[in-house]
Amino acid sequence: MEKKIKVLVLSDNPFSPSGVGMQTRDMMEYLLETGRYKFVCFGGAVKHQDYSPQKTEKYGEDLIIYPVDGYGSQESVRSILFTEKPDILWFMTDPRFFGWLWEIEDEIRSLVPMVYYHVWDNYPYPMFNKVWYDSCDYVGCISKVTHDIVKNVAPDVESAYLPHAVNTNLFKPLPVEEKAGLREKMGVEQDKFVVFWNNRNARRKHPGTLIFWFKEFLEKVGRDKAKLVMHTDPKDVNGPNLLAIIDSLGLVNGEVQFSTNKVDLIQLSAMYNMADVTVNISDAEGFGLSTLESLCCGTPIVVNMTGGLQEQVTDGEEWFGIGIEPSSKSIIGSQEIPFIYEDRVNKDDFINALTKIYELSTEERLDLGLKGRDHVMKNYNFENYCTKWDTVMTQIHEKYGAWGTREYKSWHLMEV
Repeated sequence: MEKKIKVLVLSDNPFSPSGVGMQTRDMMEYLLETGRYKFVCFGGAVKHQDYSPQKTEKYGEDLIIYPVDGYGSQESVRSILFTEKPDILWFMTDPRFFGWLWEIEDEIRSLVPMVYYHVWDNYPYPMFNKVWYDSCDYVGCISKVTHDIVKNVAPDVESAYLPHAVNTNLFKPLPVEEKAGLREKMGVEQDKFVVFWNNRNARRKHPGTLIFWFKEFLEKVGRDKAKLVMHTDPKDVNGPNLLAIIDSLGLVNGEVQFSTNKVDLIQLSAMYNMADVTVNISDAEGFGLSTLESLCCGTPIVVNMTGGLQEQVTDGEEWFGIGIEPSSKSIIGSQEIPFIYEDRVNKDDFINALTKIYELSTEERLDLGLKGRDHVMKNYNFENYCTKWDTVMTQIHEKYGAWGTREYKSWHLMEV
């Protein structure tokens, strides 16, 4: 029997609701179903009560999760490498969280190839991030923007465009009568223009800003004409107190409605269907999974033209909503962590974009959304995403070999 390829994964916990966690889980589950893989996973980016190794009933020894704080540490990676002896190290999230890992890349790459799924970078080309890309054996890029950057900054590193995907069988348009029933169930008026926002309550997502701007949108179109539905925790410690913001703005008559319960993907699909438009004004978004899910349900989007959002809203010919060009840039980072550019849209551009969607007829919005679904089916389907990662993992394993067989010449000092 052929020995399974063992992959060490450093990412969000695969059972967390984050986009990174969901894409990690989807990739692992698909590869596990082939019967050719085993995964050892650091379950990061969530709070843990139990730090003992965890297994699932379905996959047993083929999927072991080690709960860690953050995304791990140099000590924990060293320990797990020699305990589990993986064939590949695969890690994913934005580069700011992996400076500590790249510091010991020479040590790691003498044992296993490092495969980085790069989720977030932006123009102008961040040459100061080159050292991080050069520290990988392979870089998979979540968006065309990120891939373009990696190719230009680190042309000698093997890389490829590997965008996120959604399950088009779960996220799909529903009949009109079902949408009406969903609104009734959620207590959303049938005649309201519904703006949907599905994100974590975090600073870069700008949920508080969205509420401020939505109030001005209401003042423009009529206080009783629209409703903002936000699927998030309004009092998350990582973001502003959204309840306090609503109260201070006098939005006390249901103009903003929160959905705080955890929902499964079928319920989430229903929420996208219930809406007239889904918005994302985040000033830094590697990909933006929620807007892709919205398009897959046939609901158009209004987004900041940053990161992967800009390839969702248009294919270069057709538009599936409105993309807002950033009006300014800022930069975050330090001498110790990679730099990231943030793109920011302004209030007037957002309100004008939302007004344009509002003024479309129901039929025009439906047509826009269905074109968006076709775009997702063609470019971001789940089967292609998983098949590509299967091909990459197989090729990496064939190129570099299994644990203990890799030939890698590490750095050494020479007299000069």
